[in-house]
Amino acid sequence: MMQNPRPLGTVVLVITIWLLVLACLAAVTLAAALVRARRAHARALEERGWLLERERESAAQNAVDAERARIAHDLHDIVSHNVSVMVIQAGAARHVLATEPADAEAALLAVEAAGRDTMAELRHLLGLLAPSSDGSAEELAPQPSLSRLSPLIDRIAFAGLPVDVRISGEPRPLPAGVDVTAYRIIQEALTNALKHGDGVKAEVTVRYADNALRVEVLNSGPSVLAGGRSPGPDGEGRGLLGLRQRVAVYGGDLDARRRLGGGFRVRAKIPLERP
Repeated sequence: MMQNPRPLGTVVLVITIWLLVLACLAAVTLAAALVRARRAHARALEERGWLLERERESAAQNAVDAERARIAHDLHDIVSHNVSVMVIQAGAARHVLATEPADAEAALLAVEAAGRDTMAELRHLLGLLAPSSDGSAEELAPQPSLSRLSPLIDRIAFAGLPVDVRISGEPRPLPAGVDVTAYRIIQEALTNALKHGDGVKAEVTVRYADNALRVEVLNSGPSVLAGGRSPGPDGEGRGLLGLRQRVAVYGGDLDARRRLGGGFRVRAKIPLERP
């Protein structure tokens, strides 16, 4: 005799059990996959955080390096200019001390003024690096700018190098960095002419154009064809090299070279936004 088929209820129960087993297996597999995905996401976040931290450290280091370079340039400009003026004035005072005491006194007063200017600028620069001991903000002298060009010209002229200044265009407020850079260009060029002693006179021209600031400093001196002395192999010292880098930061260019007719020329162009 043939056996009776299983009751329908038993078949349904078996199928249900298998479905439950498969569901449990799927749930376990899904849970394991979810755990793996979370771990991978956590590792990715950790790696991203590490990369961001490295980028922040790199950006901070670049900022520190840029600030150190700026401070080095400022220190060079301050010391080179003012000490050169002080040495020249002290030598002049020594030569006329016995015969022309009034001129000697004027030269020594110029030395004193240059020394005070040096201390004021150094105090300003160092004050940016180290706050006062009580945590208060010390009142600092303003940064050099084209608005303070007259005292610089007076010091150079009094030290023995006559300077003519020409301003063209409509003077207007400049970005602080551009203003300081323009001042430093003029200061460095005039200081070099005074220090090397081959300048008879100098001309400073500042042009305010719609889209650029142009600065030019010319000084007369012995002709290159007559064997005039040059400051260096390329006509540049460390100060002018530093200025070239400063100007490049603002997308400009600086050209410094000895003139065939005699003397030296420093010319810079710094782009500006239209007023």
